[in-house]
Amino acid sequence: MTVAAWHSVLRFLGQEAKHLDDKDWDAWLALYAPDVDYWVPAWDSDGTLVTDPTKHVSLIYYKNRGGLEDRVFRIRTGRSASSTPLARTSHQFQLIDLSEPDDVVLARTNWVVHTVTEHAVRSYFGTAHYTLKPHNDSWLIHAKKTIVLNDRIDQVLDVFHI
Repeated sequence: MTVAAWHSVLRFLGQEAKHLDDKDWDAWLALYAPDVDYWVPAWDSDGTLVTDPTKHVSLIYYKNRGGLEDRVFRIRTGRSASSTPLARTSHQFQLIDLSEPDDVVLARTNWVVHTVTEHAVRSYFGTAHYTLKPHNDSWLIHAKKTIVLNDRIDQVLDVFHI
């Protein structure tokens, strides 16, 4: 892994955080490949995540970008329970691992998101695992698995909360 590759991935993932905080939904969606697998698994029991999003309950699961596009459509309508009113957010992440098997880059981050809605501040935190492929002079996200480590989640989570 080169320093240049590390920096390139770090900058790319920073753009994802920026687009979510800025609510720049079109730019955020453009980071994802059409066939992206976007998964936020639930905990089966304390310390054990579910292993198959097609057979177990997940916090969020979309098998392609169409699901994310639908999610953004609902956010924009202002009629989504999880996004009314729309939270202000601050996404922070740390790139902690990067590897390059075959023609993809696997990245792992630790993250925390602070949200403010109706004078209530909430924080969510966890890890995220990305599968990235080169695209033009940057990257596209082909898979993202986000693990939420909070014990309690007292609202409906949406893509911008994590």
